[in-house]
Amino acid sequence: MDVDGFEGPLDLLLTLSRTQKVDLRRISVLQLAEQYLGFVNKAKALRIELAADYLVMAAWLAYLKSRLLLPPDPTDEGPSAEDLAAHLAYQLERLQAMREAAARLMARDQKGRDFFVRGIPEGVERARKVVYTASLLDLMRAYARIRTKDEFRPFVMDRDHVFTMEQALERMRGMIGFGGGWSDLESWLPDGWDGSPMRRRSAVAAHFAAMLEMAKRGEIDLRQGETFAPIQIRAKGAA
Repeated sequence: MDVDGFEGPLDLLLTLSRTQKVDLRRISVLQLAEQYLGFVNKAKALRIELAADYLVMAAWLAYLKSRLLLPPDPTDEGPSAEDLAAHLAYQLERLQAMREAAARLMARDQKGRDFFVRGIPEGVERARKVVYTASLLDLMRAYARIRTKDEFRPFVMDRDHVFTMEQALERMRGMIGFGGGWSDLESWLPDGWDGSPMRRRSAVAAHFAAMLEMAKRGEIDLRQGETFAPIQIRAKGAA
């Protein structure tokens, strides 16, 4: 309900606060409350039916005025009178900001009043020109990355066909004392490792590395009659 053209109690308070000609954060709440209560009394004298929100605001301002005039109660746990006054000033400041924003929006140019559109719409065409800078090598690299990404599989070693040097070293150390005289390296290969070429190469390489390690530590003797001849071994000091 409007009272004398005001849209609400905050609107009336904002108008009354402007008469103090100070910043909204520095207004005198006591003076503002007296002005508002005087306005409400005049409005009640002219019109008995007054909007409820105006009366509620009048009662609250009367309460705030009494809180500001009387000394504070030390047992009161609620907000102080200064906090209530600061909150009221903040509400007025927000209302002032909204009014200014609304005024700026309404002052903008409006279509059909300040500017006009063309009667015939104008079509927009966009032309695209694609220029490829990749060379044949770049295309091949991109194709290779795609292919290898699809066909990539993590490497997993087949332990069934691998004879390690540690296994060969442990095996030869346990048997070298029973070898007697010279014997070919291939005779030391374990049973079942000469059936397939893959297993045979793994076993030969492992025993050859173990043989070199044992010779380095002085555990065996080595000999080879000529180039590419079989390598023979025996225990160190054996007759």
